[in-house]
Amino acid sequence: MTLRLFNTLTGQLDELSPANGGELRMYACGPTVYDYGHIGNFRTFLQVDVLRRFLKLTGVPVRHVMNITDVDDKIIRNAAELGISIGEYTPKFVDAFFEDLDSLRVERPEFIARATEHIEKMVQLIQRLEAAGAAYKTEDGSWYFRLKSFPEYGKLSKKDLTGIEDGARVDVDEYEKDSARDFALWKAVKPGETSWDTAIGRGRPGWHIECSAMSMEFLGESFDLHAGGEDLMFPHHENEIAQSETATKKPLARHWMHVRFLLVDGKKMSKSDGNYYTLRDLLLKGYKASAVRMALISVPYRHQLNFTFDGLTEATNAIDRLRTFHERVTKAALPTGESEAMQQAAAKARAEYFAALANDLNTADARAPIFDLVRAANTALDKNEFLAGDREAVLATLKDFDAVFDVLEDRDAGPTERAVAWAQADGREVAAELLTRQGLSDGEIDALVAERTQSKKQRNFARADQIRNELAEKGILIEDSKDGVRWKRK
Repeated sequence: MTLRLFNTLTGQLDELSPANGGELRMYACGPTVYDYGHIGNFRTFLQVDVLRRFLKLTGVPVRHVMNITDVDDKIIRNAAELGISIGEYTPKFVDAFFEDLDSLRVERPEFIARATEHIEKMVQLIQRLEAAGAAYKTEDGSWYFRLKSFPEYGKLSKKDLTGIEDGARVDVDEYEKDSARDFALWKAVKPGETSWDTAIGRGRPGWHIECSAMSMEFLGESFDLHAGGEDLMFPHHENEIAQSETATKKPLARHWMHVRFLLVDGKKMSKSDGNYYTLRDLLLKGYKASAVRMALISVPYRHQLNFTFDGLTEATNAIDRLRTFHERVTKAALPTGESEAMQQAAAKARAEYFAALANDLNTADARAPIFDLVRAANTALDKNEFLAGDREAVLATLKDFDAVFDVLEDRDAGPTERAVAWAQADGREVAAELLTRQGLSDGEIDALVAERTQSKKQRNFARADQIRNELAEKGILIEDSKDGVRWKRK
């Protein structure tokens, strides 16, 4: 099935497929590890995860590269305030980032490139730009890209930047949206800053040169897709295009994907407004990482998501419904035979699910047929009209759904435990209710549930009630149904 994805560069839905007929080569901008990632950051990483999972589901192999920016203005500033090197400052946030990715079930890219490990490649690219007449050195030893050397500047963001002032420079990594000036490729050494001795002088790279050098190192001078948040479109991605295409005379990427901003309760996320959340903040409020995943991907990537706690509760309930249904279908004792109506319902849901994702990754439209199938199948189960031959077809459709959404299996205990441990190590307050939930693995819960079932058979109802109450205190709910006993975490 062909995926049609909106291309920021062309302004239209374009077919996304490997140019070389093999693996799809994609580069997605990763985190700048100056702090813990917030849910706006993770919305982008999750939407890229949806993309790569759907490509793989449809048989397209992926060569995915993500960078880790572990040297930039903010990192240097924060490390200096603490009186430590950036090498001492960033590991804590790098480790936290990958822990959060694992909690959210984001698949790891095939290649992860840290900026500080690719300095020589950046220097070589700057030398190529110098040879092309597009890079120049200033008196203090810094290097800048000459914007006038790239007449197509602005083609991605569609900004009218014809009034570029020749020789006007900007030194900071992030700057005003409409500021079109020569930007820093290499920053001369300053007292106390981390720096490297190189062929172009002692200093450290500017932010934009990092992605150009690392993407081309792993994917070649021209590749299939470049992805990132919409805030990176200008100036970061525009600058990447200018410096890369000036050096290579080739398109950096054929396709550009940008994920929209996230609002919280209708407002921009801000620490001063008290609506700024990391994943760990939400876990410490008792929400599951799977619910956060569902909430952040259920709104298509080109739509602005308004994150609310009501929405997080809706995602929690939706997941519980899917898991309960999956378990019911898996374990139910079913009459023999096969229902033509249920076979058709499963095939229709699967076809509509694939069609929605193939149409610009419309995750909202992709969810709808799956829940339609759940309703129809539950009705058939209630009427004893769901037959043994229908089980495989329905479970196959759910498997394809979960290959992208990945919320059916309950693996949430670990992330919550890690969040509690992190909060305690960080000196943060942890709710007593969360502390009581720690320490029970899925296997231990299964054993207690089995003991309760045996106690009821032996008419030892006091012990059975005691087990139910003990589990409830730890946030584990037991549900007795005609299809057997189920448990779930609150």
